[in-house]
Amino acid sequence: MMTSEQLQVLSKKFPHLFTSENENFTNITQFSEAVKQLIKLCGDDPKRDGLLETPFRVLKAFLEYTEGYHEDPKVHLEKTFDIHHKGLILIKDIEFYSLCEHHFSPFFGVAHIGYIPKDKITGLSKIGRLVEGYAKRFQVQERLTTQIAEAIEEVLDPEGTIVVVEAKHMCMCSRGIKKANTVTTTSSLHGIYENRPDLRAEFYSLIKNTRE
Repeated sequence: MMTSEQLQVLSKKFPHLFTSENENFTNITQFSEAVKQLIKLCGDDPKRDGLLETPFRVLKAFLEYTEGYHEDPKVHLEKTFDIHHKGLILIKDIEFYSLCEHHFSPFFGVAHIGYIPKDKITGLSKIGRLVEGYAKRFQVQERLTTQIAEAIEEVLDPEGTIVVVEAKHMCMCSRGIKKANTVTTTSSLHGIYENRPDLRAEFYSLIKNTRE
């Protein structure tokens, strides 16, 4: 059972939880008890001093990890500017942190995003917010990559969009096969990038330069 002080913290930071207060209060209580049972299954004592507040901390952490569910990340791109620019706009090494939907285990890395505008561009920070909005959900890297690219295509309608995501998955690095140095790379190409190997080569050359 969470204390009234803990519930107050949750209501201030995550007000959407309490739109139907009674139902969510029951869910919070059940989650708290489930975490205690998990601690027992793992071989520890949920009544131990260091674990007493763990159910509350775990819930608060997961609500922060998944804040992207409570926004439409595409909205960030709607602030545009009529600036004449027909070349590549590249935003690289955008850090992100997400949760694998299969194990609720973290995966994290960087996204490289390029687009060639047609009529409009968006603010550079908006691209970062777009990535964060989709990353802060239960995800798989393939979907994350596609969602970012499709959002840019839908809102900005550029000549072409290319997205590359590189990430480490803790479900592979710290459990299972335990290959700690493995990096997974995914890409999504749209518009002129699908049929222009020279443009793809330019993009890959520019993101490669950050590693050298």
